Amino acid sequence: MSFAEPRWLWVAILAPLGLLAVQSYSARVRRRQLAQLASPALLEQLTRSHSPARRAAKNILLILAVSAVGLALARPQWGHREETAQTLGEDVLFVLDCSRSMLATDVSPSRLQRARLAIQDYVQNHAHGRVGLVAFAGEAFLQCPLTFDYGAFDDALAAVDDKTIPVLGTDLGEALEEAARAVAKNEGRKILVLLTDGEDLEDHGVTTAQKLAKQNIIVFTVGVGTPAGSEIQILNEQGKPELVHDKAGNVVRSRLGEAALRSIATATHGAYYPLGALGEGVAKVRLALENIKLNPAAVPGQKLGVDRFYVFVGGLIGLLVFESLLGTRRSVKT
Repeated sequence: MSFAEPRWLWVAILAPLGLLAVQSYSARVRRRQLAQLASPALLEQLTRSHSPARRAAKNILLILAVSAVGLALARPQWGHREETAQTLGEDVLFVLDCSRSMLATDVSPSRLQRARLAIQDYVQNHAHGRVGLVAFAGEAFLQCPLTFDYGAFDDALAAVDDKTIPVLGTDLGEALEEAARAVAKNEGRKILVLLTDGEDLEDHGVTTAQKLAKQNIIVFTVGVGTPAGSEIQILNEQGKPELVHDKAGNVVRSRLGEAALRSIATATHGAYYPLGALGEGVAKVRLALENIKLNPAAVPGQKLGVDRFYVFVGGLIGLLVFESLLGTRRSVKT
């Protein structure tokens, strides 16, 4: 036998002793008061029907009942049951590129729209753990912390567009650092899914990924776009569509940069997948996560004691009922 709350054993020990002391004191006071009322011979005549044995039995039953209260509160346990460890699923933080280059239409309706739809499909149909979102361009911002509230996540995802981050450019390193801060308190593996066209204007995404690998962070990279690429069309101040030009006046053509994304994934022991026309890349990330789940042997089940307090509660009730039915009088022959 073991006790889940052993501190209550003091009640099982001290309370009966206290009750015994009160009973002894009460008996002495009662005898003293009776002695003042009548002579010993008369007292013996008056108390002939009183049974000291029955009174003692009632006192013992009360003492045992109080002791049973303490034992029940201490939660006695014997025997055990196995409890298999259960996990709710992987926490996944999506890191979404919302720079101007994600407005390219080499995947329909646009890179950003296709990436959002793929994330939305994952969360609505396949997520089992918490999900979160970091949006980035020239700088990064935690758009939605890790949460089980998928509705709030969808709202945060729907709000991401090319104007979410006012700083132009694409900084993969800053995006990864912001994501790392968002999952820093997670225990065990930390999963990031980076969706971007691979442009890294600051050119320190791979260096940052190497640092993240030391923090037990795994980055899956999803390439959005095609190697052939396309022009980037934005709305000007008059609300009319126009193509983006570089400083020399040439039309900018954005292409999928797979090399950097492969390097980031390799550095963190993740994997790289092209997003594809229908978002297949995120589906492949999901399958990869399922294949590298923790070995069940690494998450052992627990042996838990079986609570038996109800035995003592039942005994307590029985003792109190029996004590209340037991009288202190005995039959006397006249």
